[in-house]
Amino acid sequence: MPRPAATAIVPAMPTLDLTDDEFAALLAAARKALDEDRYPRSPRLAPLRSALAKLDPASVPKPLPERVPLPQAPARHRGGRRERR
Repeated sequence: MPRPAATAIVPAMPTLDLTDDEFAALLAAARKALDEDRYPRSPRLAPLRSALAKLDPASVPKPLPERVPLPQAPARHRGGRRERR
């Protein structure tokens, strides 16, 4: 017995029916959210970056700058107790 077509089991994905102005507003809002976020390296922004790259591959956001390591604090002297005068 032949198997039913996959389209009968899984419904089709909906498509976005946006005007050019709506699409531009959506891209601008996504770019603004990425550019103005307080924590640009936050993992919660990864899906937004990925979606923006798929919607408009020509304007992929610039890569984040490398992290600058924090300076190390000088080592404290751990000697014995000082004598009081």
